[in-house]
Amino acid sequence: MESSSILDSLGVEIVGVMAPVSICMFLVVLLTYSLSVTSDPQIRTAANLIYIENPSDSATVKLEGSLENAIVFVVLVAAVTFVLVLLFYYNFTNFLKHYMRFSAFFVLGTMGGAIFLSIIQHFSIPVDSITCFVLLFNFTVLGTLSVFSEGMPIVVRQCYMVVMGIVVAAWFTKLPEWTTWFILVALALYDLVAVLAPGGPLKLLVELASTRDQELPAMVYEARPTVSRSGGGGSSLRVLVGGGGGGGTDSGSVELQAVGDGAATHNLDYNAVAVMDVDSVDGVGRSREGHSASPVSSEHSRELGSVGNRESVAEEEMSPLVELMGWGDNREEPRGLVEESDNIDRGIKLGLGDFIFYSVLVGRAAMYDLMTVYACYLAIISGLGCTLILLSVYNKALPALPISIMLGVVFYFLTRLLMEPFVVGMTTNLMMF
Repeated sequence: MESSSILDSLGVEIVGVMAPVSICMFLVVLLTYSLSVTSDPQIRTAANLIYIENPSDSATVKLEGSLENAIVFVVLVAAVTFVLVLLFYYNFTNFLKHYMRFSAFFVLGTMGGAIFLSIIQHFSIPVDSITCFVLLFNFTVLGTLSVFSEGMPIVVRQCYMVVMGIVVAAWFTKLPEWTTWFILVALALYDLVAVLAPGGPLKLLVELASTRDQELPAMVYEARPTVSRSGGGGSSLRVLVGGGGGGGTDSGSVELQAVGDGAATHNLDYNAVAVMDVDSVDGVGRSREGHSASPVSSEHSRELGSVGNRESVAEEEMSPLVELMGWGDNREEPRGLVEESDNIDRGIKLGLGDFIFYSVLVGRAAMYDLMTVYACYLAIISGLGCTLILLSVYNKALPALPISIMLGVVFYFLTRLLMEPFVVGMTTNLMMF
């Protein structure tokens, strides 16, 4: 019975991550098909600083130029990430948050505005320039405010994260084919090193944020788990485990006694590269040395008893990916008041860059054939599922790009070179197989 509930909640949590990824990839494919007739001239960006691909170039020239572009792009990404590490190390957190807001404004206002105008022109939508500007301005401002805003609903923030992923991915699909594939593979390898290798920039960010007990300002999609109560009501619970000393508790939190092995665990995700299950536990109990426990009055005992009954009725808010590790057996009875809240800190977090490069791969596949789109989509979703399974096993920050990107690239070329000619040949000759 317990394992069944764990599997049910685990499925809900995984679907909460895969659904927005699927929506993002689907809309990028639609944009690619809709706007493919308007071929824009190639522009020099950070992804093709060294070499601009020409159709008349030989395969050797394309190979060398695309490899150089990928190396330069990854070096630039690594350099910017190390600068962000230094800024976060010296407590420039407000500057980082403002930088992220500016990035969101730029992406939605300029890149998103260009795509919006292209859609209006392509489908001949009757709208005047003033109305178009007002709509775009309001949409951009709301998206900028949704980044790191406390009072913004989580659904609005999630929607804007998906929209920004769609906009950036649609622009990346304009890169030449050879450069796109080399950049995807190079970023997957960089993601693996940056998150797992000692001294990697993303690993340093995670460790620094964990030691400070501080959220890292980054654009991430938060798939927060839902908690069902047996009495009906879909309100959720936030668990804040008290540590030693004077740590304050937020409103609408549950304060529990020591959980786990006595170490604070904070799994954070930064920008484009890691998927994590955020679970903050602190096993330090608060006791006064040299003082015996004071007697508890009968009224206080009844209050604690009612709290215990309410806790036994409600399901635990612990993430199912952590419940699979068997930590739920070490929980003790609550010692504080239980309050309902819609604000949850836990759940799987997926970096915005993962949305972008998953969609870039599928968008590039859409330029060839729908069969390659199906193959790449299944490969990416399978890789993401494998990453979530590994997350439940190792319980630490993991890169989300390597498995999905490698499977997607392999499936693309296998489908394009082997499966597509076979299926088309069999179909055109009216043969069954």
